[in-house]
Amino acid sequence: MLDLKIPEKRYRTEIEGLRTIATLLIAIYHIWLGKVSGGVDVFFVLSGFLITMSLISKIEKTGKIYFRDYLLGLAKRLFPLALTVIIFITGLSILLLPRVQWDQTISHMFASTLFFENWRLSLDAVDYLAQDNVASPFQHFWSMSVQGQFYILWPCLIFAAYILARKVLKTPVRKTLLAVLLIVFILSLSYSIYITNLNQPWAYFDLLARIWEFSLGGIFAILLPYLSLNKWLSTFIGWVGLLIVCFTGVIIPVSDLFPGYIALLPIGGALLLLLSAESSTRFGVDKILGAKPFLFLGRYTYGFYLWHWPLLIFYKVYMDTSTVSIEHGLLIILATFILSYVSTKFIETPIRKIDVRQSKSKLVSVLCVMLFPVLLMNYSFNYYVEQEKAQKPLEYSTQDYPGALALQQNIQVTEGVELIPSMVNVKTDLPSFYDDKQCFSNRGAVITKCSFGVTDDPDYIIALVGGSHSGHWFPALEILAEELNFQVDVYIRDGCRFTNDDSGGQVTPECLSWNEKLMDVLIKDPPDMVFTTATLNRMDTVPIGYIGQWSRLEGITQIFAVRDNPRMAEDVPTCLERESDPSECSIPKDQGISEIVPWENTEGIPSNVTFADLSDNFCDDSRCYSVIGNIIVYRDKHHITAEYAKTLAPALREPLEDALKSLDKK
Repeated sequence: MLDLKIPEKRYRTEIEGLRTIATLLIAIYHIWLGKVSGGVDVFFVLSGFLITMSLISKIEKTGKIYFRDYLLGLAKRLFPLALTVIIFITGLSILLLPRVQWDQTISHMFASTLFFENWRLSLDAVDYLAQDNVASPFQHFWSMSVQGQFYILWPCLIFAAYILARKVLKTPVRKTLLAVLLIVFILSLSYSIYITNLNQPWAYFDLLARIWEFSLGGIFAILLPYLSLNKWLSTFIGWVGLLIVCFTGVIIPVSDLFPGYIALLPIGGALLLLLSAESSTRFGVDKILGAKPFLFLGRYTYGFYLWHWPLLIFYKVYMDTSTVSIEHGLLIILATFILSYVSTKFIETPIRKIDVRQSKSKLVSVLCVMLFPVLLMNYSFNYYVEQEKAQKPLEYSTQDYPGALALQQNIQVTEGVELIPSMVNVKTDLPSFYDDKQCFSNRGAVITKCSFGVTDDPDYIIALVGGSHSGHWFPALEILAEELNFQVDVYIRDGCRFTNDDSGGQVTPECLSWNEKLMDVLIKDPPDMVFTTATLNRMDTVPIGYIGQWSRLEGITQIFAVRDNPRMAEDVPTCLERESDPSECSIPKDQGISEIVPWENTEGIPSNVTFADLSDNFCDDSRCYSVIGNIIVYRDKHHITAEYAKTLAPALREPLEDALKSLDKK
């Protein structure tokens, strides 16, 4: 049997070159192509390769891992530049970002500082209410967070494998480690394939779905000494590997398909490069990657990665653009390199020279001094935003803030008053039931129910069902519940319509399962009325899946179906911060609402349905508005703010009251 050994520890120049290529690819794809390159996956496999070699060599020599020294060494490599960039991003965020993004920025700043930005983004990816968030200048810290978590996990894994080999199995350490890494690889890759198919946005940032990439690097580190190729074949696969690394992001939509088995493509390219370097030739790609320019640039790849993303985001914000010209992109790259060079030379390098064993207290002091201003900025920024939120008055005069009444009653509103909700509050201006996480669902098929309004001897029970476009009518219903003496039972699953049709794949299997379970609940214990949406966006017919659900309740309960609100061209709060005139954020009426009344153009509507069209509370004869009666109508492109929804209560009252009175006649 082979006596497995770790490759001789040596300076592998091709790795520096490969890092440079991967970093440049990440920046180029971000700046000009608006895509993900797969370069991060190359970093992951290289990290697994290098740290496995380093840790197994140390543990075989000493029989232990000095975790304190290891963690301090890790901190002096990762923290100085990361904390510097975080301070830079925070300062420019306050100066340049719209206030509507401040809340989001604070949460990502905190997550990046503590290296759990990947989990922050994972939660945003499955949180329907957060899916419209614009890109955060901290967003690229997700990969640093994954690597930071890996660096903490990996020595524990290798130490456990060492103990298992020496104390339990009495087997060679390297063979035992290889077996452990193979198990980790298989389990993680299997999970990655499963979770990517089930919930790709979550999987993209999930450490457990990524750990196989590091593990494969470790496996390769162990096996590399035994992999030998013909020199010309080696040359060929080296160049093939480089081409794979460079063009994966062009060929494959990485951001939509990774990190399942398809991530093997750029990782495989990187491993081919490493394998090629073992049998180096005159024309091998390793000769190019190991050349002095690549070695020079390789010293600054960490800083380059950290700086390029915020510079790109702030450029787009300042220039109010979504694209970057060739010339400006080159200037961003140049500025990125300059900042990387300066921060590496004058901040990172002096700290990295501090000897962990000789100057522990000095190193800890330096890192604490760097961490303090970051935490202070975190706290101060958050405190300021919370104070801004707390200044929200509880009541407004109708003259200053009539909302929908401005359209319905032609009220002449007061000019020059600040719009409500405020920009720091508008994104979180949600119906009150969102305050209790037990009152709504955003994943799976679990039925949640909360009751509001008149819950003690109500005259009627109304079930509010469907997704967020049903849910954002709740503030109006809550007001009317007191006036008309009814109870509101909330059955809301964000991102899930009240339907039994998948709409060509737009409705997930989990949503359909939720609908089926909800239908069982409504049939078993029927409310007096079901309140839901009648239409979808600008469709000029009622969706067939809606009719399918209503038909199943025919003879059991009544349906009150309200026409869907218009959807705007862009995120309304962001537009309002950019434009001095709110009318610039409006859209032509024909872009927001179909001229055809959908239910008048649809056959097969069951007899238990009452329709309500409140479109004239969003649009006049020509345009649909983002601000009406000094109240911001939308908290994103298409969800109504709770403040505006409250002003819809008078308009909703008449059709809803008529529908409830019709129940008494039956």
